[in-house]
Amino acid sequence: MTASTETLLDSVSGFPQVVGEQDMTTPGSRVWGETALARSSEKRLMVFAGSSNVELAKGIAQRLGIRLGDVITKQFANGETYVKFDESVRGADVFLVQSPNGVGSLNDQLMELLIMIDAAKLASVHRITAVMPWFPYSRQDKKVSGREPITARLMANLLETAGVDRVLSMDLHTGQLQGFFNIPVDHMTAVPIVANYFRDKGLSGPECVVVSPDAGGAKRAKKFADKLDTSLAILTKERPQHNVAEVTNVIGDVRGKTAIMIDDMIDTAGTLCAGAQALLDHGAIAVYATATHAVFSGPALERIAGSVMAEVVVTDTIPVPVVGRPDNITVLSVAGVLADTIRNVFCDESVSSIFGGENQLF
Repeated sequence: MTASTETLLDSVSGFPQVVGEQDMTTPGSRVWGETALARSSEKRLMVFAGSSNVELAKGIAQRLGIRLGDVITKQFANGETYVKFDESVRGADVFLVQSPNGVGSLNDQLMELLIMIDAAKLASVHRITAVMPWFPYSRQDKKVSGREPITARLMANLLETAGVDRVLSMDLHTGQLQGFFNIPVDHMTAVPIVANYFRDKGLSGPECVVVSPDAGGAKRAKKFADKLDTSLAILTKERPQHNVAEVTNVIGDVRGKTAIMIDDMIDTAGTLCAGAQALLDHGAIAVYATATHAVFSGPALERIAGSVMAEVVVTDTIPVPVVGRPDNITVLSVAGVLADTIRNVFCDESVSSIFGGENQLF
């Protein structure tokens, strides 16, 4: 003989459980029916900032229409880093904005990010996304001589081991860096933002030429040239040592045109300034330059201030100090692009649709 289905209170969880038909022939036995417990709270998106680029994180949060999350970061007297989320993150989709750079201590900022990831993981977040517009150690992506490390791959391993679920970056030094990860990497670009800026200045069409500083950046330069309806030229150079470059030739017609050099980053600006002078020597009437990441280490600002370039356009993936910034440097914000990407990731929508698939430059 069997009894009808009834609802009982589970003695362990306290939640109602649906009990199926009871087998009364065997004392104490029950056949349990299927149950489902729906979450009463909605999915949450939270953005937190590391110490490397707080202003960019604020811009992202503002465009998302949310408040930047509260997080405590400090260093002990011996240099160790301490991180604590100052509000509940349980079950949230957490985006950690950190762009380790030379403006502060790059390695300290990187360690801070790893600790933030671990703290978020231990706080039972739903998903952790590292928003790293500038990816540190990206130039060390291969061995060029014996006994050298591949540090870019090490960065990927560190992030994954810490517990990150996804990485969002912008204009990687080489697209193949995505292959170092076993997790999704959203690779965005600032090229459309910069192209619109130059179009608004009237720098487009056959009277201009886009110049790649080396053969490796030719694809990026070609995308940029297509957006401005210009021709393309390429500089050839040699590197006798790290952070030293010598321009050897200009491939393409630059005579009588306004040249716009484009690269993924500007470090010491040695290549940039040498390239600008070479373009003028080959007949260009004016030289502009643009790059996504303003690393600006060492004498970069002084070199740009004293260069022949009319204007250098960069973005805020790395903060550019206002004090000491030359007048010929313009900074554009990528907060809107990153906010759109974060929104699409959170809503499980297409990321490539933001630029119609043109975010893949390589």
